[in-house]
Amino acid sequence: MPEQTPTATLEGSISVLAALESKSRPIHNIYLRAGAPGRHERTWRSIELLAKEQAVNLSRVPSTVIDGLAEGKTHGGVLAEVGERRHIEPAELLAAAGAVPFIVMLDGIEDPFNFGYAVRALYAAGAQGLVLRPRNWMSAANIVAKASAGATERIPSTIFDTADEAASFFREHGLSVVCTAQRQATPLYEADLTMPLFMVIGGEKRGITRSFLAKADLRVQIPYQYRFPYSLPANSAAAVLGFEVMRQRNWASPAAAKSNIFPGQ
Repeated sequence: MPEQTPTATLEGSISVLAALESKSRPIHNIYLRAGAPGRHERTWRSIELLAKEQAVNLSRVPSTVIDGLAEGKTHGGVLAEVGERRHIEPAELLAAAGAVPFIVMLDGIEDPFNFGYAVRALYAAGAQGLVLRPRNWMSAANIVAKASAGATERIPSTIFDTADEAASFFREHGLSVVCTAQRQATPLYEADLTMPLFMVIGGEKRGITRSFLAKADLRVQIPYQYRFPYSLPANSAAAVLGFEVMRQRNWASPAAAKSNIFPGQ
C-alpha cells in the first residue's frame, strides 16, 4: 500500500534524528543543507545512515529550498517531511513499561510549547509512556518535537478518549492513579511514588476536574517555600513531579544511585 502524502514537517537535526531512531512516524523526505555540516557532522552522518537503512529519501539541497519548506529559521539546515505520529495500544504500552510503570497523561495543556517542555522533562525523568486524548497535534508537530528536544518522538504513546477511561484501564492493571491537588493532598516529598503509577497532570486553565480528583488513589501537593497563591505552569509541575518519582526510585539512600542514571546537561 503506498505511503500517504506528508502532513507535517520536523525541523532541526534533534527532531529528525529522534524520529528516525524511534521510528515514531513515516518519514517521506529528508533534506540536508548542501555543503559542510560544521559542528553537526556526527549528527548528520547518523541521519544519513539511518535514512539509508530505512529507505528514506534524503537529498542535499541549497538552504533556500529548506527555508521555503520550513516554518521558521531555526532548522539548522535539516528538515523532514513526515506523516502522522504512530501510537500503540494501551496494553502494549503497559507491557513495555516494565515491572514498575510510570505512565503520564498530560490533560488540557493547549499550548504546544508547554506540552513539548512537559514531555521533555518527564522523559528525562524516566516516564515510560504517555497518554494522549485523540487530538490531532499534526499542525503543531514541529513545535512540539522541537520544544521537547525530540522526546515526543521517543516516548511511547497511546490514546484514550478521557482521563477517566485511562485511569480505569491502568487501575485495573495494578497502577495507582495520582494527580496534583491544592486541598486534601499529601505533600509531594512525603508521598510514596515508588509503586506503579499512572499520573495525570492538568493544564493551567482547566486543571483536573473535581470528579477525577475525588476518585484518585493519591493526591499530591507541590510545597512552596513562600506563601504564593498561584499554581506552577504545567511544564514546571511536570518537571518537579517527574524528578521526584525518579529520585524516590533511584536514590533510596545517598549511596544507592543506580548505574543507569545519566548526567543531565
